[in-house]
Amino acid sequence: MGKAADLSEFDRGQIIMARRLGTSITETARLVGCSRSAVVSIHAKWINDGDTSSRCQGVGRPTVNKEKGRRRLSRLEKQNRHQTVAQLTAQYNAGPSASISEHTVQLTLLDMGLCSIRPTRVPLLTKRHRQLRLLCAREHRNWTMDESCLVG
Repeated sequence: MGKAADLSEFDRGQIIMARRLGTSITETARLVGCSRSAVVSIHAKWINDGDTSSRCQGVGRPTVNKEKGRRRLSRLEKQNRHQTVAQLTAQYNAGPSASISEHTVQLTLLDMGLCSIRPTRVPLLTKRHRQLRLLCAREHRNWTMDESCLVG
């Protein structure tokens, strides 16, 4: 059974319409698939406010970096993808918007799917390796697709 906050707008509309048509609280709860208390609270909210939307307050501190700030941070990051978080934070805080910490920038970038990567370091080819690769390429220069499948 769903709670009042879990119900979709469609379910809330069904509750209001069923109650306006004179359906009992129990029948309405059975029809929508929610608890009786959810039906009562949604119907009472509609009678008192004329609205059924759930306006539950979020917990915690409000975010400093709103959607506009996220777009700006994304633009700054795309200008130079090799910047550190400290450099991005300094650029962001130099602008007109509110100052944010490096931690906030890091969390925002991670939330946007942007994470730091380091290029993998691989050993360079030696002169012997280059000679062997060239020799192999020359040996197999005239191979066809049928012959190459027999190797593996």
